[in-house]
Amino acid sequence: MESHRSKDHLYQLFASLASALANPHRLELLDLLVQAPRTVEELAIVAHIAIANTSQHLQRLKQVHLVEDEREGLYIRYHIADPAVARLWLEMRRVASLQLAEVDRALSAYRPHRHNFHRISVGELKERMSSNGILLLDVRPEPEYRAGHLPSAVSIPLDELEQRLDELTPDKLIVAYCRGPYCVFADQALELLSGRGWDVARLEEGVVEWQLAGNPIEV
Repeated sequence: MESHRSKDHLYQLFASLASALANPHRLELLDLLVQAPRTVEELAIVAHIAIANTSQHLQRLKQVHLVEDEREGLYIRYHIADPAVARLWLEMRRVASLQLAEVDRALSAYRPHRHNFHRISVGELKERMSSNGILLLDVRPEPEYRAGHLPSAVSIPLDELEQRLDELTPDKLIVAYCRGPYCVFADQALELLSGRGWDVARLEEGVVEWQLAGNPIEV
């Protein structure tokens, strides 16, 4: 009987973690924190959630040690507790995309132009980076770029891109990336650039996928 109670307690602990993840807002907050540490207020703005609700969701994630916080003066900054949390998030997405046909349909609705542009593989990207034949463009918000980016990537956030086109090299292939395959920023950047005549491609992987595959990043 004691052994059975111990086993039940183990599964209750596993269930507590699954329960903390079983909320779309908390998953979005986790996705943002995988990109870069942020304050409660910053997360609330980016995720379009009230500050009070954002704080409650973060506390729920903190209870199961998926995220940690640090006080910075009047603000509290959150970050993921361990790289294993990022791997868990990516694996959840991978299993969902394999087992739920609705994921692909929902992704097509969110990224309606995702098949309009050439997609470059990580291997091809590495090869062309060594030959200096591309300009690698990070279109995520600047705090995410500062937290970590692909080697030699240039930061031009999506909302600044149209005003900074003169910074781009016209004779190179522009490869844009953002937060990974479930992010629309790179698609929107490529739509703008291709309409202005640039040769473009998209890297589906983001910084997290790149790093967890054993590739170096720059900070």
